[in-house]
Amino acid sequence: MVNFHVSPAVQQAIDAGQPVVALESALITHGFAYPANVDITRRMAAAIDGEGALPCVIGLWRGAITIGLSDAQVEALATDTTAIKVSVRDLSLAGVRGVHGGTTVAATALLAHRAGIRVFATGGIGGVHRGHPEDISADLPVLASTPLVVVCAGAKSILDLPRTLEYLETWGVPVLGWQTDEFPAFYSRVSGLKVDQRVADAAQVAEVFHAQRALALPQGVLVTVPVPAADEIPAADVEPLIAQAVAEADAQGVTGKAITPFLLARMVALSETRTKRANESLLINNARVAAQIARCF
Repeated sequence: MVNFHVSPAVQQAIDAGQPVVALESALITHGFAYPANVDITRRMAAAIDGEGALPCVIGLWRGAITIGLSDAQVEALATDTTAIKVSVRDLSLAGVRGVHGGTTVAATALLAHRAGIRVFATGGIGGVHRGHPEDISADLPVLASTPLVVVCAGAKSILDLPRTLEYLETWGVPVLGWQTDEFPAFYSRVSGLKVDQRVADAAQVAEVFHAQRALALPQGVLVTVPVPAADEIPAADVEPLIAQAVAEADAQGVTGKAITPFLLARMVALSETRTKRANESLLINNARVAAQIARCF
C-alpha cells in the first residue's frame, strides 16, 4: 500500500482551484549543501508566495510520499545525510525502505500531477548525457507522459543539449521559450538551439496547455526561462569547465545517479562559485515565472 500524504493547506488550495507551484526536494538532499539548501528553498517559496501562489515542496518523509513538506521537515531533510535521491523507480520502494528522500524532477513532476498540481518549477531538467547517449534521464519520459507545465532554465548544460531536444521532439513535448527564441543552456542564456515557440507571458503558456488538454495529449509542456542576465555565465566560459568535469567523472568511473551531483559540484569548485550564484538566480526566477503561470489556471 502506498502512503500518499497531501498537507491540508495544499489540499485546500487544490480543491479551491487556487494557484499551487510544486518544488522538488532532491535540490535539498543532493543539490546544495546545508544551510544553502534550506535558504534557496525558502527563497523560491517566497518568490512563489510573492506572486500570489502557494509553494508546495514534494518529497519522501519516513517512506511516505508527502505533497507539501513543512518547514520543519525541509530543515530535517536538509541535514539528513542518509536521505536518498528518489526517482520514479524508487517510489514503489518508498514504503519498504521507510526513509527520508529527495524527489528528482521526474518523481516530483509525476507526484505533482497525481496530486492535481499543474505547475512545477525547477532549475534544469535532466536529459541525454554527453558521450553516453544510452544514459537518458527519467525526466524525459516523464515529461512525455505527464500533463503538467514544467518551468526550467533548459536542460543542465553538462548534458548533450541537441540530443535532449531531439528526444523531446520525438516524444511530442512542446518546448516554449519564455520571451526568447533560443533554448537556454542553464548557466547561459543562449545555446544556439531553437525552441518550438516563443511565448510573451503566462497567458500564452496557459493557452498552449489548455489546447493540449482539449486534445487529450499525454505530454507536459516545457517552459524554458533564461537565467537572469546579471548572473549569466557565457557559454565560452562554461564549456571548458564542463569538459574538465566530465573528464574527471569518466576517470573516476562516476555513473548513474551520482554523475549529475558530481558534475555540478565540480562546476561550482572549478568556477569559483560562479555557477552556484547562477544556479540560485535561475531557481528563484523560475519559481517566480511558474507562479505567474499557475495564476493563469
